[in-house]
Amino acid sequence: MSSAYGAHVAALQASYETVLAAHGLDAVVVHGGSARKRSDFDDQWWPLRATPHFQHWVPLSEPGAALVVRAGHRPKLLRTTAVDFWEQAPEPRSMHFVEAFDHVSLGSPDAARAHVPQGRVAFVGDDLDTAARWGLTANPAALVAALDALRVRKTAYEIDCLAEANRAAAAGHEALRRAFFGGADSELELHLAYLSATQQDDPETPYKNIVALDRHAATLHHVAYARGSKEGARTLLLDAGATCFGYCSDITRTWVRDGGDATSGAFRALVEGVEALQQRLCAAVRVGDLYESLHDRAHDEVGALLASVGVVTCSAQEAVASGVTRAFLPHGLGHSLGLQTHDVGCAVVKPRSDNPFLRNTRVIEEGQVFTIEPGVYFIDALLRPLREGPSAGRVDWRLVDALAPFGGVRIEDDLVVTGPRSVRNLTRELLPVGGGAS
Repeated sequence: MSSAYGAHVAALQASYETVLAAHGLDAVVVHGGSARKRSDFDDQWWPLRATPHFQHWVPLSEPGAALVVRAGHRPKLLRTTAVDFWEQAPEPRSMHFVEAFDHVSLGSPDAARAHVPQGRVAFVGDDLDTAARWGLTANPAALVAALDALRVRKTAYEIDCLAEANRAAAAGHEALRRAFFGGADSELELHLAYLSATQQDDPETPYKNIVALDRHAATLHHVAYARGSKEGARTLLLDAGATCFGYCSDITRTWVRDGGDATSGAFRALVEGVEALQQRLCAAVRVGDLYESLHDRAHDEVGALLASVGVVTCSAQEAVASGVTRAFLPHGLGHSLGLQTHDVGCAVVKPRSDNPFLRNTRVIEEGQVFTIEPGVYFIDALLRPLREGPSAGRVDWRLVDALAPFGGVRIEDDLVVTGPRSVRNLTRELLPVGGGAS
């Protein structure tokens, strides 16, 4: 990883020099961030989540750290050494970054100002108060957009980090699969078991774990965990990741306990169907295609699945054309993945109006990393207008009402585009099966 990191920093330096020249800048200060208060009415602070532009360079989460980047000079890393007896920043997981920078130790965060060069210097980061004290223009929109574009295609180092984040998350998913089929039925306890299995605390996870039993799976971002047991739970949807040096994984699995009845069998067919169509979509990734076209294909696949299970009584084509599938799959097929769960650079162009929640609209390129996450859900707020509208006759509402207590199903993998017609599925290397039954 050290050699890959050196190449990563060298590529960043070259890219930043090009961007600085294009924007008429002599240097840029990339700030790592400062702790933020939970509320203006008390004295508690959130754990620091470092600025992603900073972590693009340095795997550190230390308040007040900053990086000075300018053409023709080694990047200069500024770190505060002042003692804080209230809280201590976490120790770096690895010191592989040390040799890549000139290091300066500071007695206070504002001492960094003396190391900012003269000339035309911009500030990138979310600590706007620091930018103002240092007299620097913060986050020029054109500059930030250019730096975001550097994150669209991942280096070998970044892919190593993303693979390790998948490895950590896979341990959590496998632990919860075993726990669920072993009888565990408390969302809160399952969440805590996931943190234990991944050895990552809540602030380290890329997003709040989604741990949803039965109907709760119909809430796309269910994070209000039920306390206590839910005896007789039949399904578990787990959407949870992990991080490695700031890079995120984002994995979803859905499992169903076999109840031995026809309704359980129908929902199991949905889970197996989403698993199969998700794999077909992964295999359909092609360099040069629009990601939005892959999203459109997902609706074709979902329409065919709904028809085969009997949820819709019309053809798959009619289910898509009439908008019926959008009540069962309301979100986008996936998103770019990297230093942020919904990483930047791949949603610059707005999606079509019928795909309002799609977070990836780029042409697919080698080196991109994104998720593929189709689903089928029984969401009351979306099904009610369908039930009352002109397409009501296209749905078997008796079957929908029977399946609604199962909540829904989603299967999600993290993919690296490796060639014109090839991908590396970081998730399936570790979790070969995407969903299933006991």
